[in-house]
Amino acid sequence: MADFVDGSAFNFEQGQRARKLFAAVVLAALDDAIADDKKYGNGPEQIARWARSRDGREVLSCAGIDPNERVVKGLMEFVGKGVRTSVALSREESERRAAMEAEHSEAA
Repeated sequence: MADFVDGSAFNFEQGQRARKLFAAVVLAALDDAIADDKKYGNGPEQIARWARSRDGREVLSCAGIDPNERVVKGLMEFVGKGVRTSVALSREESERRAAMEAEHSEAA
């Protein structure tokens, strides 16, 4: 019984590592699309094309993201904002956005 539990825990841990790896690939694709948007102006179209492709859907699924049209639109909006993923995921950026939202809600 203990071997089964140890094996299940190991497999779960390996799966979590693999999911993180694929999530990193998604973040890299977003950064590439943002760079394309700044350089060529076609970033949202690039990320949409990738996310709708067979490889893109597979990577999104392996990252634990359901590859549906709502997700594609969200990725396009994210790329359209032009904020790099490392900045968007930082604590300072999230605090700044929360402060802006608080100001907007007070003004309304």
